[in-house]
Amino acid sequence: MENQMEKIVSLAKRRGFVFPGSEIYGGFAGTYDYGPLGAELAHNIKELWWNHFVRNHEEMFGLASSILMPEAVWKASGHLEGFADPFGEGQRFNLMFKTEVGATKPENAYLRPEIAQGMFTNFKNVLNTMCPELPFGIAQIGKAFRNEIAPRDFLFRVREFDLMEFEYFVKESEWEKYFEKWRKEMWAWIERVGIDKEKVNELEVPKEDRAHYSKRTIDFEFEYPFGKKELYGLAYRADFDLSNHMKHSGVDLRYTDPASGEKFIPHVIEPTFGLGRTVLAVLLSAYREDELGGEKRVYLAFKPQIAPVTAAVFPLVKNKPDLIAKAREIYQNLKRSMLYVSSFTIAWDDNGNIGKRYRRQDEIGTPWCVTIDYQTLGDDTVTIRDRDTGKQERHPVAELDKYFKEMLK
Repeated sequence: MENQMEKIVSLAKRRGFVFPGSEIYGGFAGTYDYGPLGAELAHNIKELWWNHFVRNHEEMFGLASSILMPEAVWKASGHLEGFADPFGEGQRFNLMFKTEVGATKPENAYLRPEIAQGMFTNFKNVLNTMCPELPFGIAQIGKAFRNEIAPRDFLFRVREFDLMEFEYFVKESEWEKYFEKWRKEMWAWIERVGIDKEKVNELEVPKEDRAHYSKRTIDFEFEYPFGKKELYGLAYRADFDLSNHMKHSGVDLRYTDPASGEKFIPHVIEPTFGLGRTVLAVLLSAYREDELGGEKRVYLAFKPQIAPVTAAVFPLVKNKPDLIAKAREIYQNLKRSMLYVSSFTIAWDDNGNIGKRYRRQDEIGTPWCVTIDYQTLGDDTVTIRDRDTGKQERHPVAELDKYFKEMLK
């Protein structure tokens, strides 16, 4: 299994998915940079998540809160006292990155170690501007920072990372119903993004291992090559956060029931998704080694909706001006017609012979390759090759955009 991890790390760097942070200076522990293909993959995953959990639910509202937050927020949330790990003998080490804001009278501030508090501190703003009725959610995607004592296992445990998360506000009497609703929806997401469901299991977290705010937590664990580890989390936070922020800020954060006029603090269900852990689980789930046409190959079986390159366009050979011109025309037209189609990315590739191009596109997970050959010049059809099977079919140039729109459904 560790050999598989080595292969993934090597492929990720070689093909431009993930680079070590600040590599030309020897690297910077716990940081990684997404390369050209990794940035596309991460973007597509985030967009798919946003569509799945936010745009698909009329009671969900998006947010993009600040990374920097004052000390008062973290005192109210319990992070100043409780967000620590053992560090050396008889010591506790707080994982938050501390900084100062201002010049003459600097104020203590922190880079957020989670993105939840921005949603709680904006709870009243969302109530006032959107006038939602319970249940409703506040969602966001954003960076968080933790000064991990021992970052490790590639993208799994790092010091700077992206979270995809929402807080779902409910009546206390209904928390179990909505906990179950989002538990099922998280399984649907796991399948939709292309994570191997056979390698995922639920762990009911015992009380002594739960976060200080949680009344119930389920960890969705993934079988990474380095062991079963947390992929996602689903927590019932009760009314801990809103109650504490109301107490410390002096601002009324109660919800008013429109029917009865009753004022109360809602309880919260929180599904949490780490982007880096998702990328790693997707890479591990998509990695394949097989034999095609008598040759061994490696390919990434990404779902088309998240593949960093959806389709690659080739001229059969690169030294025939008429083929190059036709291929360029098809490439540019397809690029324009599909520009605003969600998650569709097209690439041009004329480097090496056709076999090498196929192998390269397989390895980066491109679902379809479009080849312009001499027959194209006569009947305006092209060859479309399927990544997973290697099967090739001819399709009219005029119907390429329609074909890819249908396939992406």
